[in-house]
Amino acid sequence: MKNKIYLFTLILVGSIFSSCDSNNLEYQNKFEISRKNWLNFKESTNNSYKFTITNSSWVGFSWETTLTIENGIIIQRDFEYTSTEGLSTDIHQDELQWTEKKPEIGTHENGAEPITLQEIYNKAQNDWLIERNNTTTYLKTENEGMISTCGYVDNQCADDCFVGVNIKNIEPL
Repeated sequence: MKNKIYLFTLILVGSIFSSCDSNNLEYQNKFEISRKNWLNFKESTNNSYKFTITNSSWVGFSWETTLTIENGIIIQRDFEYTSTEGLSTDIHQDELQWTEKKPEIGTHENGAEPITLQEIYNKAQNDWLIERNNTTTYLKTENEGMISTCGYVDNQCADDCFVGVNIKNIEPL
């Protein structure tokens, strides 16, 4: 009986460790190199930087959100439509471009979510780069080795299907 308990415990512990395997990422090596570049940048800038996230819709409109981070905390979020083709005509003028500062960060609905690069790397590792069936996964590191594009698209989806982030630039403060 004692041997069965030990065997059951061994199997249970082994299955827990195998289900937590971190090697189920697409682009595992490239991601690890990029994360090291991020950690070096984070240290060299005292975790103070700004970066711009871009996005667009298949109907033609596009936008940019610039996030400013000081000592790891978001202090400003700037938004601007860079193309309004295909955008609803009933959008208010003050929604076309705006700036949020602490403590109002996150009060506008449009634009990229208030997020730090640390949170982006966490999402990349825990969601966007996880191996999935029927998806195409992307990882580009064109911002001095840091993430520029990271996410996935469901192969069955037709319009505006990208789940992830596109980062135009990253610069120290």
